[in-house]
This record gives sequence, C-alpha cells and structure tokens, in this order.
Amino acid sequence: MIDSRKLNADSRKSTMRKIVHIDMDAFYASVEQRDDVQLRGKPVIVAWDGIRPVVCAASYEARPFGVRSAMPLSRARRLCPKAVIVRPDFQRYQEASKAARGIFAQYTDLIEPLSLDEAYLDVTENKPGLPTATRVAIAIRKQIKEELNLTASAGVAPNKFLAKIASDWRKPDGLFVITPENVATFLPPLAVGRLPGVGKVTEETLRRLGIRTVGELQTWDVTTLENQFGRYGTRLYELARGIDESRVVSHRATQSISAETTFEHDIPLSQTEPAIRRLAESIWSASRKESRVARTVVLKLRTSEFHILTRSHTPPFPPSSCDELINIALSLRERVDLSPQQLYRLVGVGLSNFRDQPI
Repeated sequence: MIDSRKLNADSRKSTMRKIVHIDMDAFYASVEQRDDVQLRGKPVIVAWDGIRPVVCAASYEARPFGVRSAMPLSRARRLCPKAVIVRPDFQRYQEASKAARGIFAQYTDLIEPLSLDEAYLDVTENKPGLPTATRVAIAIRKQIKEELNLTASAGVAPNKFLAKIASDWRKPDGLFVITPENVATFLPPLAVGRLPGVGKVTEETLRRLGIRTVGELQTWDVTTLENQFGRYGTRLYELARGIDESRVVSHRATQSISAETTFEHDIPLSQTEPAIRRLAESIWSASRKESRVARTVVLKLRTSEFHILTRSHTPPFPPSSCDELINIALSLRERVDLSPQQLYRLVGVGLSNFRDQPI
C-alpha cells in the first residue's frame, strides 16, 4: 500500500522563496572592539561581574582558546588568561541592532528578528530590484561594514532552515549560498545535529538507531519516524529533504523576555541574589526597546537534580523601574519552599504577559 503521507511529502516542493539569514559576527564583542580602539585585535570577553558569571560573548581572537558564550567566566579566564573582560552594555548593542535593522528595511519589509544579532529576511521581492538574493546579501553586508563598522555573515537559501545553516558556513564575515539545485547534494553529508530541534538527547537517540548523517536519515520513511518520534518524526522527514514551509513573520509581538545563567557549582538559594540582580538588569534593558509593557515577573530555578521550579507575580501595575523589577524577582525566592540545604544549578528571570500601553 502506498503511504499517502510519504507521497505528499515527496511530491510537495518547498515554496520557492528567497531567504537571507543575517548573523552579526561576535556581536557584543564586536561592538566593544568597534567603540574602543584599544580592544581591537585582542581577545575580548563580554561578561557580567560577580559570583560565578558566564560569558555573554567572545571575540574571534578569544575563540581559538576555546572560549564560548554561556561558558563560566572562571573557565574562560583559565583558557585565555590575557583576555580583556568587558561588562555588557545592552543599550549600545540595541542601538547597533536597530541600525542594522534599518539597513535590512531598505531591502525588504519582511524581516523576522531572532535576537539583537540575527534576523531572517524574505527577499523574494526586494525594494532595490536586485536580480538575485545573493546580490541582496552582498549589498547588505557591504552596507553594514561601511555604515556600522561591523561585519555580518549571511546565508542565502530557498527557505529559513537552510538559510540559517548557510550563514554559519563561512563565519566570520562570510557568505554562503544554497541554491534549490544544490539542496540534494548539500544535505546528505551533514550531521543530524545540524537539523533544527535535534538536541543532544534526540541526536543520541538517532545515533542508537544508526543515524548520524542527514543522508542516513533520508533512508527512513515517514511512518517509521513518526512511530519513533511522534509528530516531530514528520518534521525530521521533511527537514532531511530540505522542506521548510515556515514563513518569515515580521512584526511578531513579543510574548516574553528572559535571561538565565548556569552556575559553575551548585549553590543554595540564599546565594542567588547577585545573579538575580544581574539578570533583572539585563532583561530590564532589553524590555526598554519594546512598545508594549510586561505585566508578569517570572523567576526560574533548576535544582541540582535538574527539576525546574517557576514562581511568578503579576502586580497591579507593571514594574516601572529596574529596581522595582529586581525587588519583585528577589521576593519570588521567598515562595520557594524547599529545604535551605537544597542546591541550585541555574537561575533565570523573565518578563511576560506583554500588553499594549494604555493611552
């Protein structure tokens, strides 16, 4: 019997869009090096001060030493003792991000930011009337370098999934193009871990099934993958064939903003205050660029046993200052009723329940 789902998946071709994924290179560290000539050419680590901080960003001079974002700063210092540690300045990063998006808008209105330093652009039709998406990507990267004195890598492909993979292919300051004709030869050698949603657990499950590359995944039919992975099995089947119908969604309303940090060593709740303060400062700064206001403050904790706890509070009026946000986040700790001896490996602070500001 012919599996109609397989037949439909095989016969359906991804809508022929032209997608560009722009990824600013080592963004926070690059802004610091741009604005301070003494940092140029040196290994720079952007990180908060305080107890057990983690790396927010590392310049490309620091990366050969093994320094990566989200790494405990203590380890980064050991790997790169001569690194210059810089406290993050999110206001300047937001200003640079806004300027980059202003450049994107000169080419298309279909812009989907993923973070301050990356975005999808649908340039199936572009404002200057350039003949190809590759020409658009070249022009954007040139303009970013000339006007912002920053570099960006770009990926060009017929869909979002492939464009994001492509932008990482020749970093930093690179451009890589996956044409529709090249999809069939580009995908099979890739490790399955490059597919969206394939984390360490799923990759290990696939490895136990004898699947290490996308080409090996292509030999599995959709029914077998669904039986093994549920609904995500269908997604795996499609991604392995370069199918991704998701559109570039512009003007998506923010639902939440959050930041979290993992401690180098598990600590008791009483020692989390410095981290909570730093995280609250970070998300307060990020929330200032939103036109809407957040009503709910969220505290997230992960115990040493990997159990996740969340506590939230929605005050009568949205937090009006960073200090007020910090006080609410700290007060949420008092609603954690576990033993004082309980240890925690992660803490996070978030703002959610965004609403339009009253007129």
